[in-house]
Amino acid sequence: MDWAMTEKNYSQRRACALAGIDPRVYRRGPAQREDKPLRVRLRELSAKRRRFGYRRLHILLKREGWKLNWKKLYRIYREEGLSVRKQGSRKRAIGTRSPMAIPRGINQRWSLDFVSDALMDSRRFRILCVIDDFSRECLATVVDTSLSGTE
Repeated sequence: MDWAMTEKNYSQRRACALAGIDPRVYRRGPAQREDKPLRVRLRELSAKRRRFGYRRLHILLKREGWKLNWKKLYRIYREEGLSVRKQGSRKRAIGTRSPMAIPRGINQRWSLDFVSDALMDSRRFRILCVIDDFSRECLATVVDTSLSGTE
């Protein structure tokens, strides 16, 4: 806008029309926000109450006599970088965790593995492989289109 008015000597109305905005939008300056005391108090409260989010802080500020919209508080809260990270749920181990014993001979430990594929006519089939962990030998394979637990 300023470039068009200074360099090209366009009127304000013509420059605004070329930019596609209303001249009243150009004339009106940005609103000066008096958020400094609010920002300071918000930082103080969030330093004391680390796990409080913007909703709880809004309640505390209202109790102190601040009159503000929660949307404005949320905007300031985000601008100040005060967002609280979500805590992940704790995963508890079931039973005792001990490393699996390494087999020292044949037939001490077997592993089961399912392999699946499809035929040319798009029918699926599965293969159950029983493998000896020490010798890495495949002891048995069961092939079927539907393997249930009873087989």
